[in-house]
Amino acid sequence: MAKQVVPEDARRRRRPTRQGTVLSERLIVETALRVLREHGAAGLTVRRLGTALGADPSTLYRYFDGMDALTLAIGEELIGRALDGWTTCGDWRGDLRDIGLRIHGAYLAHPQAAVLTTSRVTGRPREIAADETVLGILRTAGFPDPEAVLIFHAFIDQSLAFAALDAAALALTETSRTLDEAQWEATYARLPAESYPHIAATAPLLAARMNRSAYPVALDMLLASADGRLRTLRRADPG
Repeated sequence: MAKQVVPEDARRRRRPTRQGTVLSERLIVETALRVLREHGAAGLTVRRLGTALGADPSTLYRYFDGMDALTLAIGEELIGRALDGWTTCGDWRGDLRDIGLRIHGAYLAHPQAAVLTTSRVTGRPREIAADETVLGILRTAGFPDPEAVLIFHAFIDQSLAFAALDAAALALTETSRTLDEAQWEATYARLPAESYPHIAATAPLLAARMNRSAYPVALDMLLASADGRLRTLRRADPG
């Protein structure tokens, strides 16, 4: 006899948990974000998540196939938060700068989750909507499709790469982060000019700059380069 297929909705828990809440994908994702913030990526386990939800750990498999599926849902939530409430300003460079900073900020608000998810492609609706928005901005600005895809790729990867880098620093223990940040004054600023003339000449500037994210500067450079490419294309094809 063929095994009876139980519809997804029927597998999901309708009764409240021990804490009086009814489980949902969104509640599980929000709780996972809290567990990640408190315990880090290594601490996100089915058992710990079940405890935080007041539910039997096995219940989670009614909503997600496993921890990898939950990881993708967390990534989907972060990218969705970046675009929530976003509206165009009418200028393609301004729009992309705003979106880039929103993406970066959304991930840095949850650094442990960012470390876990920035390298993933979820293929889910909110990620797809974000990609559609960025491509739409570029194509509407007048970039031919090959250029639009090239800049889209650079824009998305740059945003996520800086989010991963900056989030990894925030995810360090306070002691490790403080020691790392102190190196620019404790080590670099004291290097002898005879051996390291360029570092010695710029040491005060390095100390003032290097513990801040370079993402806004890199983003502006990318957008300026894209703008230059667009102007060149328009001069080559004024019609």
